[in-house]
Amino acid sequence: MPKYHIWTIGCQMNKAESDRLGSLFEQQGYQATVTAEEADLIVLNSCVVRQSAENRAVGKLRALKPLKQANPNLTVALTGCLVDSNEAQLRKAFPYVDHFFKPGEIPRWLQGTQTTRQTHSTSSGQAQETQDSPVSAYLPIIQGCDNFCSYCIVPYRRGRERSRPVAELVQEARELVKHGASEITLVGQNVDSYGHDLADKPELADLLEEFNGIEGLARLRFLTNHPKDMTERLIEAVASLDKVCEQFYVPVQSGDNDILKLMRRDYTVERYRQLIDEIRHQVPDAAISTDVIVGFPSETEAQFQHTYDLLAELRFDTVHVAAYSPRAGTIAARELEDDVPAAEKSRRLALIEKLQTDIASEINARLLRKTVEILVEGRKKGKWQGRTRSGKLVFFSDSGNWRGQLVKIRIEKTSPWSLQGKIIEETTK
Repeated sequence: MPKYHIWTIGCQMNKAESDRLGSLFEQQGYQATVTAEEADLIVLNSCVVRQSAENRAVGKLRALKPLKQANPNLTVALTGCLVDSNEAQLRKAFPYVDHFFKPGEIPRWLQGTQTTRQTHSTSSGQAQETQDSPVSAYLPIIQGCDNFCSYCIVPYRRGRERSRPVAELVQEARELVKHGASEITLVGQNVDSYGHDLADKPELADLLEEFNGIEGLARLRFLTNHPKDMTERLIEAVASLDKVCEQFYVPVQSGDNDILKLMRRDYTVERYRQLIDEIRHQVPDAAISTDVIVGFPSETEAQFQHTYDLLAELRFDTVHVAAYSPRAGTIAARELEDDVPAAEKSRRLALIEKLQTDIASEINARLLRKTVEILVEGRKKGKWQGRTRSGKLVFFSDSGNWRGQLVKIRIEKTSPWSLQGKIIEETTK
């Protein structure tokens, strides 16, 4: 049986698309392998959001050249955001790569080997039932982005927003559940824009209501949100639908209005604060995560302090912080000078990380000696792991087989990044 290997870097969209590709290859008779050296087909799913991610993808791609030279029958393919409209340039740089295809596309060399319906279903993510079918699956609901934030390359690589029909998504979700998924995360560059380009104009809240009725589905999540597009109806849906988890991922990026304007984020700090207040009013137990960029062009110490103070005030469960780095092709790279010194970016990043470590420690410490319900996803380093409805990672030791089960855990140890506990009760899946 031929074997395939997929290497993935980047966002949850990339992870979801790699899962879809794996299902497609398995329906074509391939078997997964964890090592590229054993594979007959290798796919690299790339990311270019940051230069470091692009460098890793290019380095991995170059490392495949000796494998191709040793085995001319090996098929090598590249997808993800490294693949842009200039395929000729990519072919010149990497002549040993057989296929290039844009993120979310069906690999052209596999088209025509199935019926149209089979190909469509598989490309949408329907899963083969295998031993490794995920307990928690990602489901892309919208491709592309129309926002063109000044620092972001994604709209130029993934294109404009394209929503998938509700019926298609519901059918795919049922297939995922049928083949072992207990939790589904709806993903997109901006899930709040879902449906605006479809004839019947469904909203994300409508999709959540449809998914909430799927038999066998235990939990439902969604990301990533854009503060300017989140609606009160969406927050109400999270508050009222029993399968939708109390978790929001709402990137703020900066706590200063002038920097937000330069970033082309189209909301103010005041609007963002109101949004977080509304979430916490409607969903008191919600865990909220955010993204922050420090050292954006022209960011002063006072403007950075505004961001620091906002994070200290709003007290997020998780903060993903990055130092600004220019991406060729973006508005910021063309029009703004990268004038904050690297050492200053590192200092600001470290301050945010220290602040968030302290906040997360205090938030998670509240769960000490409390009982939480987790969905067990698998084992890691000899321990079972799973997440609470609010997305907190929990580890426990037990000799039983708990994969895919909802279990009750009494928390015995907390840290800023995870919780540890002891199983006390099995719950119905």
